[in-house]
Amino acid sequence: MIKVLKAGFYTSIQDRGRVGFASVGVPTSGVMDQYSANIANTILNNDIEDAVLEITFGGCELQFLTETIICVSGADFSATINGKLIVLNTRIQVQKNDVVSFGKRKYGVRSYLAVKFGFQSQVILNSRSFYQQITNDFIIGNNDRLAISAFKNNLESSNTSLKILKSHFDSSKINCYEGPEFELLNPHQRKKIKEHSFTISKDNSRMGYRLNELVENNLPSIITSAVLPGTVQLTPSGTLIILMRDCQVTGGYPRILQLTDAAMDILSQKMTQQKILFQF
Repeated sequence: MIKVLKAGFYTSIQDRGRVGFASVGVPTSGVMDQYSANIANTILNNDIEDAVLEITFGGCELQFLTETIICVSGADFSATINGKLIVLNTRIQVQKNDVVSFGKRKYGVRSYLAVKFGFQSQVILNSRSFYQQITNDFIIGNNDRLAISAFKNNLESSNTSLKILKSHFDSSKINCYEGPEFELLNPHQRKKIKEHSFTISKDNSRMGYRLNELVENNLPSIITSAVLPGTVQLTPSGTLIILMRDCQVTGGYPRILQLTDAAMDILSQKMTQQKILFQF
């Protein structure tokens, strides 16, 4: 069990999400940055489907009430155990009553804490991922108790860490494909989308990222159609919206681009006022 001393800005339990329920209107959800979450689970020899704690912008403090091993990946929020800095992307032993804290941001937006065997939250529709109106909670709160399995590590740690791709946090290039309505764009619109940088607005969340720069839009409305995480919509006002993991399953705006899964992982680690460039 883990006691939440400080919940932080936005901290939730997430796994790979709810796949196969779009027909009944249920979003996929799941970890925003699958690349980082997979690293943490893999280092612990967990299944990549195991649930992790997604910590957005740090500020989280957790007391472990049982012994286990952990791995922290993704964004660097100067994580510590009992005040001593943690090495990211490595297996770490945690003793009973140890306190793990996430503080000052160095890079990235979302950090992932994996524990051996994963977080044991309630399974709903084949997933432990938090989502409002699906699970009882959509974020963790102060004094919450998070269920984990006890694990005593009988192996000596090699103290090795996994080297991550620096481009995952530094690159501004977002790989994408043409969406179903891309062919309706005129040459000027296509040129701007392909050659100009776009800035992430303050309106960004697990549901979607709005971009500041406008693309002149004279396209007709479309019949409400299926959308996916990574779909880029063009609104009547000319605003681009990139749908993220908690997005709805249908939409009525033209779907001009579709991001790759890797691009979504990269985008999830970017914050307000950072720029991106669509890479076809």
